[in-house]
Amino acid sequence: MKNRPIGIFDSGVGGLTVVKQIFKRLPREEIVYLGDTARVPYGTKSPETIKRFSVENAEFLMRFKVKLIVVACNTASSTSLDVLREKFNIPIIGVIKPGAAKAVTVTRNNKIGVIGTHTTVKSRAYEKEIKRISKGMEVVSKACPMFVPLVEEGWVNEDVTAAIAKKYLSELAKKRVDTLVLGCTHYPLLKSMISKVMGKNVKIIDSAGSVADEAHDILMALGKLSKSSKRPNHRFFATDAVEHFVRIGEKFLGSKINKARRAAYV
Repeated sequence: MKNRPIGIFDSGVGGLTVVKQIFKRLPREEIVYLGDTARVPYGTKSPETIKRFSVENAEFLMRFKVKLIVVACNTASSTSLDVLREKFNIPIIGVIKPGAAKAVTVTRNNKIGVIGTHTTVKSRAYEKEIKRISKGMEVVSKACPMFVPLVEEGWVNEDVTAAIAKKYLSELAKKRVDTLVLGCTHYPLLKSMISKVMGKNVKIIDSAGSVADEAHDILMALGKLSKSSKRPNHRFFATDAVEHFVRIGEKFLGSKINKARRAAYV
């Protein structure tokens, strides 16, 4: 069990920002990553559809006898964790709880902004978790649906992306939030642009590092941390457009992606 891999899925390439942090925190662990590029984005779809996709993604990862699943998609985390935990008998963690906890510890004026997809924002998952941790917090949320396709296209430094960021974020800037949660794993690639719009005094929270810490703590508590001295054999899958997944994904991961293959659900 100790040497079984960790399974991670996302709607596309964004979850590779989580993989990058898990590589740093858990260098001995093998990773099986699934990007559902055939059905991205999730943020425009109904909760019922996202739950179905999430179960199918988890079933694919279970073929590799994974010991833990990380739902690296904020939209899926906001809708599907209960369904997944009921269906599968291994630890399953999302990205919302760690990000919310980090934001509460960082804020100085108790005003926290959250940006994400329509489905994540509508679920109020971050707002509920932040206020569960600390009732005195004021949370301002904003859906930024165009960020995902812009990042998927690799348009992270384009003028059009800067204009869209300004349009989306001006409302949050006016509310004087001092902390902004990136409620989508695609958004860290836009971090410098988002920070420029929000101002240098606003702390930007990317939950990937906190997710890696939680994965470590769970596996350590269960006695399932890998003790292997072998170089981990990471595997990457995409449900469509594998070459595009690799090209864009390497920017998220900050390293080469080897052996990426097309995932077949049947």
